[in-house]
Amino acid sequence: MESGRGTERAMESSSTPVPEAAPPPVVAADSAIASRSGGEVEDGVEEMTLTVRWSGKEYTVRVCGDDSVAELKRRICEATTVLPKRQKLLYPKLAAKLNDDSILLSQLNLKPSVKMTMIGTVEDDIIIDQVDSPEIIDDFEIGQDEVIDIKDKDVNKQKLRRRISHYKIKLLNPCREGKKLLVLDIDYTLFDHKSSAENPLELMRPYLHEFLTAIYAEYDIIIWSATSMKWVELKMGQLGVLNNPNYKITALLDHLAMITVQSDSHGTFDCKPLGLIWAQFPEFYNSKNTIMFDDLRRNFVMNPQNGLTIKPFKRAHLNRSSDQELVKLTQYLLAIADLPDLSQLDHRYWELYTEDSTKRRRHR
Repeated sequence: MESGRGTERAMESSSTPVPEAAPPPVVAADSAIASRSGGEVEDGVEEMTLTVRWSGKEYTVRVCGDDSVAELKRRICEATTVLPKRQKLLYPKLAAKLNDDSILLSQLNLKPSVKMTMIGTVEDDIIIDQVDSPEIIDDFEIGQDEVIDIKDKDVNKQKLRRRISHYKIKLLNPCREGKKLLVLDIDYTLFDHKSSAENPLELMRPYLHEFLTAIYAEYDIIIWSATSMKWVELKMGQLGVLNNPNYKITALLDHLAMITVQSDSHGTFDCKPLGLIWAQFPEFYNSKNTIMFDDLRRNFVMNPQNGLTIKPFKRAHLNRSSDQELVKLTQYLLAIADLPDLSQLDHRYWELYTEDSTKRRRHR
């Protein structure tokens, strides 16, 4: 499953050329073999090595017993480029369980020489309108005690360590010493991914380039989407974010950088752990100098003190003339840029902070 909205909307046609490609047919592999890795243990959790045969080739995938089926699909995606939502894992005795992304692999009791079939379609650069994709309409509120429990659970810390070792961030531009870090979601944060338009720029959130230009003076910028890297590059390229002369994007992250966590009240879902970034660039970024914008608060459940829930930008054609969110957030980011520890702020009340700052300037 995907934590953001579980969909990857294609933008409507634009002047930006899109590679023409026909979708490859759905391919069914004739078998896959899964076996335990001979008692190998990481942090007390048993590791398993899966050799997945798909499209005539074999791919080795390493997972742990505390990983879910969703995490297995994510690892298969890393190896085959078949998105998790496009994968179907079949096995007579486990068919129902393999369709439940929340089930832990340790509950499947996999034994040596288990044979299963993977069916999946590679999307590559194909631009399609996924009208059948479900949309997550409402975010859910997780209680403070449960948030603390989720981020402090050893199993989630182990998942984060494994993600850090598997996912390497590729820099588009160098990290800058002394700058704080802003991590931005895409869908419903920077543009309306559900509406249709003749030009993608019609779906761009108002003042996006002005916003990025202004905050670039104080912040490095990383874009992190719950979609695939090809879609991140496509969307940011069409919006003119990747080659703007007034600011530079430090890096792009996709759904493969996310981890799956479990909540007592809301089940299994994916989230964006900022610890992945901090671990790979510790000399530049940490919990004190990082802030993340996302329209889904569950995406920063592993680092709630660093997350700001942005108002979703939807129905672009109706709201484009009135949406001022990025203007206000520009003021907030610049107002807090000199603070030594951003994690001490309660970003839920960012608008009040901006109003207070304005009042103080007026009374000077």
